[in-house]
Amino acid sequence: MWDKPLDKPLREITLGTLLEETVKKYPENEAVIYVDRDYRLNYREFSEVVDQLAKGLMSLGVAKGEKVAIWATNVPHWVALQFATARIGAVLLTVNTFYKSHELAYLLKQSECENIIIIDGFRDTDYVQTIYDLVPELKTQPRGYLKSSEFPHLKRVCFLGQEKHRGMYSIPEITAMGRTVTDSAYLARQRSIDPHEVVNMQYTSGTTGFPKGVMLTHYNIANNGYWIGEHQKLTDKDRICLPVPLFHCFGCVLGVLAAVSHGSTMVILEGFNPLLVMTSVETEKCTALYGVPTMFIALLEHRMFSKFDFSSLRTGIMAGSPCPIKVMRQVIDSMSMKDVTICYGLTEASPVITQTRTDDHISKRVETVGRPMPEIEVSLVDPETGEPVGAGIQGEVCCRGYNVMKGYYNMPRETAEAVDEEGWLHSGDLGMLDQDGYLSITGRLKDMIIRGGENIYPREVEEFLFTMDGIQDVQVVGVPSRKYGEEVGAFIILKSGYELAPEDVRDFCRGRIARYKTPRYVAFVREYPMTASGKVQKYKLREMTLEYFPQALETF
Repeated sequence: MWDKPLDKPLREITLGTLLEETVKKYPENEAVIYVDRDYRLNYREFSEVVDQLAKGLMSLGVAKGEKVAIWATNVPHWVALQFATARIGAVLLTVNTFYKSHELAYLLKQSECENIIIIDGFRDTDYVQTIYDLVPELKTQPRGYLKSSEFPHLKRVCFLGQEKHRGMYSIPEITAMGRTVTDSAYLARQRSIDPHEVVNMQYTSGTTGFPKGVMLTHYNIANNGYWIGEHQKLTDKDRICLPVPLFHCFGCVLGVLAAVSHGSTMVILEGFNPLLVMTSVETEKCTALYGVPTMFIALLEHRMFSKFDFSSLRTGIMAGSPCPIKVMRQVIDSMSMKDVTICYGLTEASPVITQTRTDDHISKRVETVGRPMPEIEVSLVDPETGEPVGAGIQGEVCCRGYNVMKGYYNMPRETAEAVDEEGWLHSGDLGMLDQDGYLSITGRLKDMIIRGGENIYPREVEEFLFTMDGIQDVQVVGVPSRKYGEEVGAFIILKSGYELAPEDVRDFCRGRIARYKTPRYVAFVREYPMTASGKVQKYKLREMTLEYFPQALETF
């Protein structure tokens, strides 16, 4: 489907045009399927839903360049909104479903977000009530005329469902209002869009500091998604099971854009459920399955695993956190996924930098994260000198190419720290290249904790815990976990006269920061290991985790 010759593989294309091309080629091919609710749309029908939503957003007054946040699980309208916002030149702002009020408030303010679309809630968080608590004006001001003192840029709140809520537009209302937008106005908006304009913003802790809005363009993610699909040898005959979150690049780029650029079918799950994943693969005869290692482990160890037929599977992606070699071999041998691939990257890289190929030797496919993607340069540099290092020598992984983000929203200094003057994106990860150009990840320069595919920057958790009475100092590090790769551990020094228990700390976090960021392990200490210059030696704290948290050994 990639019209340009392979020596010029990159296309100047918008996501709207990408979908339009696929609809013309495969109008009757199934596009989106939800097994648990018998929801099925072919590409022609899916495109019609996209157009209805896009016109509806235009009728509300959503202008080109405005951010449209979506705070929702993988519900049926999620993917349609991804393309609807793209077709009118808006910027889809993805919100982590695990966020609580503290994190949502930060995101809305820092992004200067104009619109947010929400579902009723997820797990123990009521999204509707959270929005009302943050924006009480919603209940008293007329829709379309919102003026929030706390969030001055916010104009509209929409509900992703049939129900009506005070101050919010529902999906039926939005689609109905779309009829007032003429085809000529809609087409004019689409023609005004440049492939190098921002289409997606995702918040990540990046290489340092607090969450930052990574600005990704049509050009960034359309090209990356295409090559991700090519390396799995996807065609219009493939059916991809997607239980990964759409708010991550794993879902909306590796999944959705790889599928749409090849006319493949997306079998989407609203959330990860091992039984539903296995049921979806068997009943829809899926040929590809995506997941982080934790998900594959949950499937392989499920008591019903042997009851399901995985013979239709061929390929897929395991990514998001380091993939254990044993698990990779089990997936290949026990789940028929002989062509499974591993991807490595980061949100700032759109996101995939390297990927294994289906015809790579088995040792390369289970022991490395593959070779660079086409048109992406990869260099390993000495963290101290910045000079490139040779094969077999550890260095910081850097990349340069079409995939590098446009920057962090409203953060020029942080952008300059991540992308140097020569255009190299510094990942903060340590790795080695072998003689054949295959990359292995060996460690991290940054203090990032990766728990089941979720990036957690310790400083963010530390700053939050500093607001708790009785805490004098806190250092957060990763604790090894067999299930999640890492869990959050906190070493706390208490103020004189205070007594706290680990559960007190977890209670303080509950409902205020995402559950995955809440420390599972808490230790109270008198001092930290320090350098001669007075800096905390976090690597020593990481070494001490199993001494302080022996219970972690039981699950590792």
